[in-house]
Amino acid sequence: MRTFAALGSCIGLVLFVHAVAAQSFPSKTIRFLVGFAPGGSTDIVARLIAQEMTKNIGQQVVVDNRPGAGSAIAAELTAKSPPDGHTIFACTTGVFAIMPFLYSRLGYNHEKDLVPVTQTGSLPYIIVLHPSLPARNVREFIALAKARPGQINFASSGIGTASHLSAEYFKNEAKLDLVHVPYKGTGNAMADLLAGQVVLMFDQPVSSLPHVQAGKLKVLGITSLKRFQTLPDIPTVAEQGLSGFEAISWAGVCAPGGTPRPIVDRLYNEIGKVLKVPDIRDRLLRDGIEPIGSTPQQFLEHTRNEAAKWGKVVREAKVRVE
Repeated sequence: MRTFAALGSCIGLVLFVHAVAAQSFPSKTIRFLVGFAPGGSTDIVARLIAQEMTKNIGQQVVVDNRPGAGSAIAAELTAKSPPDGHTIFACTTGVFAIMPFLYSRLGYNHEKDLVPVTQTGSLPYIIVLHPSLPARNVREFIALAKARPGQINFASSGIGTASHLSAEYFKNEAKLDLVHVPYKGTGNAMADLLAGQVVLMFDQPVSSLPHVQAGKLKVLGITSLKRFQTLPDIPTVAEQGLSGFEAISWAGVCAPGGTPRPIVDRLYNEIGKVLKVPDIRDRLLRDGIEPIGSTPQQFLEHTRNEAAKWGKVVREAKVRVE
């Protein structure tokens, strides 16, 4: 009986400490780690959140860009930070659902070292094609690619990136033989796509649509299950013959493992407020990002489902980075 009483006292003390910590949170500047260089979609969302949160919580929220290794550097920094809510991280599809299956060793454990707070947005890809190929939609491209096995190439922003694996997923589902040409970043890939050195790419709308609108590229479809509300004229891949096809890149906010639940809930509530601001929602939608604002539990389940899905794609594509 004494053992159970002592255990109950310990649990009660831990809960009390967590409650006190939550009440005093935040007590200093919050560092918002971003694993990519400034200017990309993940960085843009983080800066919008940081700016609005600073107005609301009485403390500065400062974006700290730590690019490299597909965001693994920032993930490791997060994992090693004190679990007090004053370090948060713009976690992405790659951190939870791709890199754990690509690399034999990482400086973080995605299941233990990172606590999902909320999914901030989802980013479908559009499939863009160089005008030198006659296909006008996904069905026509699949027919063309099957008639030219191993002769059509596609660009990506790097081996193991979401754009690469989305194309691999498309290849598998459509049973195509396409040649992968990896680049060091979207900018380099886009330059060669515009020049016709490569002919196909899965890319985010914000960086590709200006070239489509200028007549330099064709868009075949979008990779969300439903048509995107600000791009209603672009048909989905799923409605063009690949039923159920969905390849979505997503971003969210995570905290270090062990962060008390009351602090996680406070962060979730504050970020949720930001995502409901009309001007911010409109800005994200214009950039091809659907605001989400899921609960911590919903986001946790989403990361697990995505890990199962993309882990399978990595294995089937036989992609490995040492």
